Amino acid sequence: MKNRNTLLALAIAGILATGAESASALTISRLTPPSQLFATGGVVASPMISRFIQGQRFDLQATIRPDAGQTITQVEFKVDGVSVGVANAAPASGIKTSLVPATTLTTATTPVANAVSASVRGYSNLTAGVRTLTATATQSNGSIVTATGSFEVVGITQAGRKVKNVIILLGDGMGASHRTAGRIVAKGYSQGKANGKLAMDSLTNTAMIMTASLDTIVTDSAPGMANYVTGNKAASGQEGVWPDDTNDPFDGPRMEYMSEFLARTQGKKLGIVTTADVFDATPAANAIHTSDRGKGTGIVDQYLDDSSKTGLTVLMGGGRKWFLPTPTTITTNASTTFNGSARSASASADYAAAADLQAGWGIAAGNATDNTRDLITDFQTAGWTYAADKTALDAAGTPAKLLGLFSLSNMNIAKDKIDGRRGVYPLTSGSASVPTYATTKIVEDYGFPDQPMLDEMATKAIRVLDANSPNGFVLMVEAASIDKQAHEMDSTRFMMDVVEFDRAVQKAKDYVDGTGDFAGTPHPDTLIYVTADHECAGATIIGASLKTDANLITEVATNGSLLGSTADTLNQPVLRKNVVGNYQSAGFPKYTIAADGFPTVWDPNNKVLIGYGANADRYENYRTRPYPSNDSQQVGNGVAPLNAYPRNNLYDGLSTGTRPYQQAEGFFITGQVAGSQAVHSGGDIPLTAYGRGAGELGGTIDNTDVFFAVMKAVVGGTTK
Repeated sequence: MKNRNTLLALAIAGILATGAESASALTISRLTPPSQLFATGGVVASPMISRFIQGQRFDLQATIRPDAGQTITQVEFKVDGVSVGVANAAPASGIKTSLVPATTLTTATTPVANAVSASVRGYSNLTAGVRTLTATATQSNGSIVTATGSFEVVGITQAGRKVKNVIILLGDGMGASHRTAGRIVAKGYSQGKANGKLAMDSLTNTAMIMTASLDTIVTDSAPGMANYVTGNKAASGQEGVWPDDTNDPFDGPRMEYMSEFLARTQGKKLGIVTTADVFDATPAANAIHTSDRGKGTGIVDQYLDDSSKTGLTVLMGGGRKWFLPTPTTITTNASTTFNGSARSASASADYAAAADLQAGWGIAAGNATDNTRDLITDFQTAGWTYAADKTALDAAGTPAKLLGLFSLSNMNIAKDKIDGRRGVYPLTSGSASVPTYATTKIVEDYGFPDQPMLDEMATKAIRVLDANSPNGFVLMVEAASIDKQAHEMDSTRFMMDVVEFDRAVQKAKDYVDGTGDFAGTPHPDTLIYVTADHECAGATIIGASLKTDANLITEVATNGSLLGSTADTLNQPVLRKNVVGNYQSAGFPKYTIAADGFPTVWDPNNKVLIGYGANADRYENYRTRPYPSNDSQQVGNGVAPLNAYPRNNLYDGLSTGTRPYQQAEGFFITGQVAGSQAVHSGGDIPLTAYGRGAGELGGTIDNTDVFFAVMKAVVGGTTK
């Protein structure tokens, strides 16, 4: 008898052979939700790919290609043999099924004629266990084809007390070494013992998270976040949907978010806080359904239009450019002007929900061409209080709903915000040993000198949600630039964003314990967990500088670009040989922390040194870059002063009057990936948890497992 592996190989070979022989043969080429049972032609059912808690909504979908000259007339979906929907070409009004052209389905480069995508929207199932899904398609000559897949409904039993509030703290791109580097900076070490723990270190339970997405071992942030809050694998660049075969970025087959399920079934509220543009992948992957994480206008419109479905009550971060009608004139501190709006008249930039989606999910219709929409005003009309800067945020109190947009796109990095508060001006020209300073701060160049820190936003979000959520809330707080600066291989800036993030973690812990800013009122029915969507850049702690900062400046100026002597068989860079201390010579770097919680100087003597395993080409001199690399998402990039900011890490010399001083001295490091940015890596990342239900999280688990552990505690209760 053939073993299972042989059967699997034969089944796959048969599928491939069938496709090769006749690209137009009547076939169901995709069945959603994804399953191994369908992918292997019915040979292997495990691992179970798609899982849902009882009553969680999701879409059923199939892609069918007919025989040449034929059309598909209907597709019937059955679960465990019972019909749950029939899709045909002319559904009645208000019906949650559809049969539409599969516009992206091709064989080689030729579209498959008359291929269709059939859907049943907003399905749910209350029966725990593995369920069998079949789709049967009928074509115009009466021929039929059937495909079989499976999904699991995870039962939840009532046990113990329920979690009321969930606070997710997401350090984007933050691997174990990022966390350790933050601890070295913020706490220091004495004779091998940490002088203190980060707030995220002090949480009681720990797990290791496998981060792969539906289509790759190295995820991006969209599925990296969505997998935690849907319990299902999303594909690269996609949020709250599975892949499909249409070209509409907003009609993909959906799965229900934690926020949507808990708003619908328990009346919980949702808060989203980020240092990124609010349209960005991580914040959007808590409330938005799209197959294209880049569709900014449609994403931010959904925040408001479907807020009754998600319970969205707090939204804070950057991204004002999507909320402003176009054109909106912005004047920079260099007295140049530009259109500060990113809204577009193109229908591809926005969304219009199909009729079956509206019927199945009860969502807004949307408008694909509302480039003149004043979304800030629309939020205010809907009862939201708007804060444009920290001053307004502090004055806002605890309104029923709060919108805070503190920059046109991504907010500035923690280091640069702190420099702004301290009155520090960056270098513009000269040399590190004979500096010349700018007359404007970095935050002023970006146009937003009064931005809140992440812990300040988190504190306000918790207060607003606590005051307005009698049934509890879900809050996601993201430190976005741990990732963004690790991509740039800007070690100082990513470490300072870890420090900023940890201060937000402390605020969440204080809320649970009734300490700090929340003294006197503990909230033990709150679960918090701290994790990342993936690791970024393969960052690792390689040691510490052998030099004082003054000596490092001299070393960079003297030997920065020199290779070793001919006697050095490896011809190593002199700077690297003279500066990098590892093993015993690394010692224990010491950073003096100011009252604001950050180092008094960014380049202390014998500073910690970071290496990168997923790096791009760059120059290295081990000192803090006076300017951040240019943020391509800023709409004012093309005008002064941002047009003079460095475009990448391959610094090409000192200022010639057209760009700031960039400390170009240093030796060249050949990267392992193309381009000018480091990339995400596929390693497991740590998760730490605290509060009621924290004991449900432990071991080495998949990112989707976190959803089921949390929902067990929220819906069924927990004794852990």
